[in-house]
Amino acid sequence: MTILVTGATGTVGRLLVGELLASGQKVRALTRDPAAAGLPGEVEVVAGDMAVTETLAPVFEGVTAAHLINFGGDDYAALENGQEIVDLAVRSGVRRVTVLGGRDEGRLERAVAASDLEWTFLNPVEFMSNTLKWWAGAVRAEGVIREPFAHRLSAMVHEADIAASAARILVDGGHGGRTYTLTGPEAVTIPQKVAALGAAIGREIGFVELTVEQAKEKWRGEGTPEPVIGFLVEALGNTPEVGYTVVPAVQEITGRPARTFAQWAAEHADAFRA
Repeated sequence: MTILVTGATGTVGRLLVGELLASGQKVRALTRDPAAAGLPGEVEVVAGDMAVTETLAPVFEGVTAAHLINFGGDDYAALENGQEIVDLAVRSGVRRVTVLGGRDEGRLERAVAASDLEWTFLNPVEFMSNTLKWWAGAVRAEGVIREPFAHRLSAMVHEADIAASAARILVDGGHGGRTYTLTGPEAVTIPQKVAALGAAIGREIGFVELTVEQAKEKWRGEGTPEPVIGFLVEALGNTPEVGYTVVPAVQEITGRPARTFAQWAAEHADAFRA
């Protein structure tokens, strides 16, 4: 069978492609820019945009299972054409889908849930890979992390565990009608993350806790838009319970424990070395 991976060049999508190839699956990868995809040669790379339904008709042809993302465009906005995507998938013969949730639930989830597809929703909490975006430059430049809310807990999840979970569901089935929150095996604070990262790179990393106002100024200086700053203050300062509650979904789906942040740090240590 052919498995379609949308968002195939993203953080999770690229890893999912690798997981599916490793299990002997035929993979079709959707991207807006095939020339820049950089995916393995055995992958069938096709052009299309999840937010533009008319680009997707040939994408779903011959596909029996698909991994869908619920957002599109450079602003990661929830898709407005969810019903059209589902109708097209069903007409094309797709039988099983996973849906990777974004910041907001949108029309795609509602359309999938109302369909006859064998669907599974995957809702990861904070990605461990966010650490690269937020910290790598600071650690390389000065060896100090400056963040607010030092004791905020996060059950952050390794992006490879998200991909592995989606792969197992798409290949094996048996999870229809389920919604999984995906977390790591522990809830960690910022100082614990800093210590684990320091151990991984072999040198101590400093930590300075910022006030909310200092954090806002830092983010503005980095060019972060005001709406995103507002979101960060709320999400980091008032993390919902789901964001710091460890659940065993990764192990239930994949048959092995979820990866720790220390494992993630060891795998990505070179990105933090000067």
